[in-house]
Amino acid sequence: MARVFADLTPLRVSPPYRRLWAALGISNIGQQMAAVAVGLQVWDITRSSFMVGLVGLASLIPLVGFGLYGGALSDAFDRRTVGFLSAVGLWVASGLLLLQSLAGWSNVWVLYLIIGLSSAFFAIGNPARHAITPRLIEPDLLPSANALGMLTWNLGFTLGPVLGGVLVAATGTVTTAYAVDVAAFGLVAWAMFRLPKLPPIVVEGAERPRAGWASVREGFAFLRGKRNLQMTFYLDMVAMVFGMPRALFPAIAAQWYGGSTADIALVLGLLSAAPAAGALLSGVLSGWLARVRWQGRAIVIAIVVWGLTIAAFGVVRTLWIALLLLALAGAADNISAVFRTTILQAATPDEYRGRLQGVFTVVVAGGPRLGDVEAGAVAAVGGEMVSVVSGGLLCVAGAVGLAAKFPGFRKYDARHPQP
Repeated sequence: MARVFADLTPLRVSPPYRRLWAALGISNIGQQMAAVAVGLQVWDITRSSFMVGLVGLASLIPLVGFGLYGGALSDAFDRRTVGFLSAVGLWVASGLLLLQSLAGWSNVWVLYLIIGLSSAFFAIGNPARHAITPRLIEPDLLPSANALGMLTWNLGFTLGPVLGGVLVAATGTVTTAYAVDVAAFGLVAWAMFRLPKLPPIVVEGAERPRAGWASVREGFAFLRGKRNLQMTFYLDMVAMVFGMPRALFPAIAAQWYGGSTADIALVLGLLSAAPAAGALLSGVLSGWLARVRWQGRAIVIAIVVWGLTIAAFGVVRTLWIALLLLALAGAADNISAVFRTTILQAATPDEYRGRLQGVFTVVVAGGPRLGDVEAGAVAAVGGEMVSVVSGGLLCVAGAVGLAAKFPGFRKYDARHPQP
């Protein structure tokens, strides 16, 4: 059974990793609960879906700039320090959400500012959090560790919104959801503080990396010509920009499955949770991932499966089949994410890991938001079915085309990582 279920070895051999893994998992549930609360609060203040949508924009802008700069910080300074201070910043931002709710403020711009502050601290700390893992775990255990990380990530996206909605409904206020988020980020700060010191590893004869935009440019210079690392970014963008239909879920729930307002809300919740549920299941059954040698090939196959299942979702009108297809798509995306993260960690020298994780943070966060724009624009012209099906097929074409253009990626060998 150990060959089927998630490999728990990283949790057994590394107490620091175990503490960090548990704290990040709990905080992600709290973060998704808070996200539901923010959306409800903005809606209650403005009664405008457009204003609710601006929450995403408020988080995206600082995410791009600070994500790149945060990567440079984690290469120049002790990663434990960067991770701890960013966790404290996230804890403070969560506290501000709780404070404004307790104070009864009704200013949506205050919420946008707090969300932007939280996004900035997340962007600074996320590269450090990912770059820390290879310093706590042996290289051969990285696929297992990343699968465990994705498991808790998807657990948060599955349970967080549901628990947040139930808690707000039960208490009649968003304050309770914010309070849980504050407590959860306190755990992350504690786990970061308990880590051993993780100063930069300086190669003999090389200069110690320095923080700043010049260091960010050095990271991009290192990436030049590194086809395997580049492909992890290219393939993720193809999958998320063309194959991510989440912006269409409200219209799909109403137009394809209909019913009362409550029925539409239930269908919308099921559609939103299905990909994360599939990803969660694939994380539980991820024991076999550690034995995959040709990880580049596995990524291409996973993204092709993602695109085909999304395209199939666009033509079915039976809800349980649609949910099954979305769950399969989520499982494929999770497998792709595990191997993309592993390649980025294993094939990047330690002195560049923070900066490359900064680029990774921007791509992973920015791709789905660009996908929302693409899906909505195509739907406005040709309708939701055309948008979903064409997006899935373009995703497949893009993945196959990239694999053909850069055949070396299909030969990426996990036993001999090359950037």
